[in-house]
Amino acid sequence: MPVDVKMAWRNIWRNPRRTLLTIAAIAFACVLLVFMLSFQFGSYDTMINASVKIHTGHLQVQARGYQDDQKIRQVIADPRPAQQTLDAMPEVLAHAPRARAFALVSAAERAYGVMVEGIDPEAEARVSTLPQIVREGGYFSDGSVEEGLPEALIGRLLARNLKVTVGDELTLLGQGRDGSIAATVVRVQGIYSSGMDDFDRSAIQIPLVDFQAIFTMDTAVHEIVVVGRRLSDAPAIKAALKDKLAGLAAKADLVVLDWEDLMPGLRQAINMDLVSGSIFYLILIMVVAFSILNTFLMAIFERTYEFGVMMAMGTKPQRLTRLVLAESTGMTLVGVAAGMVLGCLVTLYFMYHGINLGANEISRQFGIPDTLYPQLTAISITAGPLAVLLITLLAALYPALKIRRLKPVEAMRQR
Repeated sequence: MPVDVKMAWRNIWRNPRRTLLTIAAIAFACVLLVFMLSFQFGSYDTMINASVKIHTGHLQVQARGYQDDQKIRQVIADPRPAQQTLDAMPEVLAHAPRARAFALVSAAERAYGVMVEGIDPEAEARVSTLPQIVREGGYFSDGSVEEGLPEALIGRLLARNLKVTVGDELTLLGQGRDGSIAATVVRVQGIYSSGMDDFDRSAIQIPLVDFQAIFTMDTAVHEIVVVGRRLSDAPAIKAALKDKLAGLAAKADLVVLDWEDLMPGLRQAINMDLVSGSIFYLILIMVVAFSILNTFLMAIFERTYEFGVMMAMGTKPQRLTRLVLAESTGMTLVGVAAGMVLGCLVTLYFMYHGINLGANEISRQFGIPDTLYPQLTAISITAGPLAVLLITLLAALYPALKIRRLKPVEAMRQR
């Protein structure tokens, strides 16, 4: 071990109380950064998965322009070629067709505007969690219901607003694809609760075959929902699907949209949260940096006589500067290492036990459950501690460089 390193390590512990407090401040900042970044990433993953599993899927195949206008005439006239292409892609876990139309739903004296979705019950169960979130009644049955009325699933908030329950009848009134009046009576088969208030109050699901008959769709659909094996696979699936559908898209004018295209508001909310979180982290790191700066300024003032004697004996200012920088580096590395270890341990505990935040309006809008689980990643482990290490070392430069301006005679007078 070099002599300077030995001296630096010895000097660090000349004042154990101050050293321990400084190391504790650095370690605390690192623990907080590791945990908070892991918590943020975990909440983002929960938000995205909750939304895609309930509604959008990882990707969708649509007619060009449908995402912007959502007109009933903007359809995939024949979805079978696209579905056959998806069947041949091993990276695609499942897919399901959907058709959608705006309509007026009424029960007794109450009426609300809703989005009516036609879904294939069997295929939909593979791409969404709709069957699992039905709280009253049940999912679509295999056979026909009493009186031959189409079955319908509605959200808990819509059921409350309409004052209906399982078994009640609803009247749908809208416009078909050909401009004709689309009207029918459906029976409530089940009431679901997705946790997303907007979805629970403004959507109603009926079997796709009934939707196509009511809204004169023939075999057309508006979107094919695609789910990959992991959310991280979505970009690769999107690129591959675009290539495979190139020839088909030229005829049918199809586009492939991922979850970021389908839910731009969610991506914006995540970006805003990242920005606000980064500001908080920067303030925290700056507080730690000023603590380091204060510690080393005090150390230099206390050791001015010592530095003067060493310089009078022939020690060059450059070597003293390196010595002080070695001290600051050693202290910072100890604090950062301890903080990373403790931060990982704290995060791992909550990864298994979760953090119960309680229900609130914001979480319900994005379908976030009451209990969140941090997600420990390489970025969350290293990003914060590396930033602390860099900024604290930069803060230690100023007191170290002050030694270069010391004059031996004047320094020895300040004993």
